[in-house]
Amino acid sequence: MTTPQCRHDNVPPASDHPGLPLPRRVAVLSVHTSPLAQPGTGDAGGMNVYVLQTALELASRGVDVEIFTRATSSADQPVVRVAPGVLVRNVVAGPFEGLDKNDLPTQLCAFTAGVLRAEATHEPGYYDIVHSHYWLSGQVGWLAADRWAVPLVHTAHTLAAVKNASLAEGDTPEPPMRSIGEQQVVDEADRLIVNTEHEARQLVSLHQADAESIDVVHPGVDLQIFTPGDKAAARAALGLDPAASIVAFVGRIQPLKAPDVLLRATALLPDVHVVIAGGPSGSGLATPDGLVHLAAELGITDRVTFLPPQSRDDLVRVYRAADIVAVPSYSESFGLVAVEAQACGTPVVAAAVGGLPVAVRDGISGALVDGHDPADWARTIGELFSRGPATMTRAAAEHAAGFSWGHTVDELLAGYGRAIAGHRASRQRQPGARRSGRRFSMRRGVRA
Repeated sequence: MTTPQCRHDNVPPASDHPGLPLPRRVAVLSVHTSPLAQPGTGDAGGMNVYVLQTALELASRGVDVEIFTRATSSADQPVVRVAPGVLVRNVVAGPFEGLDKNDLPTQLCAFTAGVLRAEATHEPGYYDIVHSHYWLSGQVGWLAADRWAVPLVHTAHTLAAVKNASLAEGDTPEPPMRSIGEQQVVDEADRLIVNTEHEARQLVSLHQADAESIDVVHPGVDLQIFTPGDKAAARAALGLDPAASIVAFVGRIQPLKAPDVLLRATALLPDVHVVIAGGPSGSGLATPDGLVHLAAELGITDRVTFLPPQSRDDLVRVYRAADIVAVPSYSESFGLVAVEAQACGTPVVAAAVGGLPVAVRDGISGALVDGHDPADWARTIGELFSRGPATMTRAAAEHAAGFSWGHTVDELLAGYGRAIAGHRASRQRQPGARRSGRRFSMRRGVRA
């Protein structure tokens, strides 16, 4: 069955947002990490969860989603049907293995060619909108959206300037190339999706983004999977002491996520046991056993349990087993781990950075810590144990209940609708401005 030409000119209005058009098919770009990858290792994390869960929710609303990502194994099938309405296209771009994220700009041409070739097999107007995730995808999305004459929506997830302003000791700063690339994408995107108002302000102050083109859309959590449950059963399944005071860390093992801060704080809390669930990532790959050695140096090896990256079902077990989940990151655009843990009834102690003050209600569903001094973290965790973490169980679950993927996609569809409507209006004002594959920049008044 062929698709009508220029279908994006005939998209129906979104029922939840009267007057706004609703896309029928979305091209999602996630160059550097696949939504099918296991979160908690390599470059896979919250962004993977976001891309997959929003795609599934969009498909449940009748919106088809095709996700383009880079193939990282010769075993990757070119096309994977994840669910009705959701396809993942594994694009061959460069060697399957051995490429660091910082090497991927050299493969953007090859990746873009793969994306354009996939679209070329269809009638014009096959995709109604492009949604790119992270700056590498934004570079591809910029070209694809121009070529297809559709709007580009971009989600940065993190910004180089923000990460560089809060680097962990010994961590590697983001290169200038990334900052330049991010600025280009901000200038060219029709709309920008951010996780919090704080992130919106950063885009305006750091990249001079047009505040009117920004939509704040909180990420969600699967409230059917992440639920309170039997703590004793969870601990038994993980081989943990049923009577221990347990703090868990879940995520990629790298300086940015600061699991070392938690271990150093634990050394000051003699009765606390720590569970670390995740794998090395980023600059943490240089010392994959660094936390094991640190635990030995601190003399707390017998109070630390290391677990590999966990599947969703196993992750629920970790959250339920813990009394507290710690999120000590130096930078975090939102913090899905914090919301997932609270959905399981587990309070969170988190760094007061980025989106974490939104993800955690300080003093209600957990506690926020200013800075990364292990003594401050030990004091906050100790105070929460003295108060009794279980007293926050209900509040934590109630707070998390406000973050669902359904609500996320409600707002995402509104952003898509505004992008499509704005794109139509710009084409009417400047006929033919983008039909040749060259975009007319209304803000700069020049051809890009």
